[in-house]
Amino acid sequence: MAIRVTLVQGGGIGFDQVPAVKRILEAAGVRIDWDEHLAGLASLQRGGEPLPRALFDSVRSTGVALKTMLLSPPGPPRGNWNVQFRHELGLFASVRPLKNLRGLPARFQNVDMLVIRELTEDLYAAIEHEIVPGIVQSLKVVTEAACRRFFRFAFELARNARRKQVTCVHKANIMKLADGLTLEAFRAVARDFPELQTRELIVDNCCMQMVSRPQQFDVLAMGNLYGDLVSDLGAGIVGGISATHGINIGVGVRVYESFHGRGPIPEGKANPVPLLLPAIDLLEALGQGEAGRRILAALEAVLSAGKDLTPDLGGEATTARMAEAVVAALAG
Repeated sequence: MAIRVTLVQGGGIGFDQVPAVKRILEAAGVRIDWDEHLAGLASLQRGGEPLPRALFDSVRSTGVALKTMLLSPPGPPRGNWNVQFRHELGLFASVRPLKNLRGLPARFQNVDMLVIRELTEDLYAAIEHEIVPGIVQSLKVVTEAACRRFFRFAFELARNARRKQVTCVHKANIMKLADGLTLEAFRAVARDFPELQTRELIVDNCCMQMVSRPQQFDVLAMGNLYGDLVSDLGAGIVGGISATHGINIGVGVRVYESFHGRGPIPEGKANPVPLLLPAIDLLEALGQGEAGRRILAALEAVLSAGKDLTPDLGGEATTARMAEAVVAALAG
């Protein structure tokens, strides 16, 4: 039987990426019944709401989604729909795998880490106001309940993935109460996982060490703001946009997400890799890990050959042509 998965189309290069990824999955023998929904700019352009209720109903029903980035229209900001999407579904943790792809140039090799980011609070809760003209106050909110839930997820993921060490990234030397509470929660949860090593690292030191010797890191867990910055830094270490994606976790819901949605890219020549990587992880979660591994091997063969690559990867191929190269590598 086909597996039912919600597909969230946010517009921009997602219109090129989705057919390419579908083609590759089908060639690998994976049968998925896609429940496709438009959101963000893609929905607005067709007269719909940016975050349709039917979209959330579908994700809650299937429990799993593959999502392109939700784009906003030009002009003044109308809110961050990607953040609103996560809040509506109660997504509380984001996992960013940072690992080298064979054939993709990167500043460092032999990197294989997970950056896990809390999604519900911290400064990204966007609780701010103007006290008087010219003075704005922004509040950082940290709760023990959210921290414990987040760290328990991080430790359980590390254990199940047979990782060895979990590092808590913080700034408790300055924010002694807020990040101090974060550290206390980390230490409390760690006691239930004695088989895992733990480490505590100040965020600026973490960044310095990541660009010096990133191979030392295994699993890094941290709050919302630090997680945003550190995960993008890590993406640059392992090869940029093409080497990164996210898995957002909620209760009974997982969203596999591309973070690349727009840019000066000719129509039909978008890089499919930023959406293919989360699709590969999606297959693992659906019990189709063998197909995912075959797709990854085929992708790495295409990258290593250096042919049939899209312009951002140094080639001249269209999205469809690169997808067909991956399909051919699967057959070979």
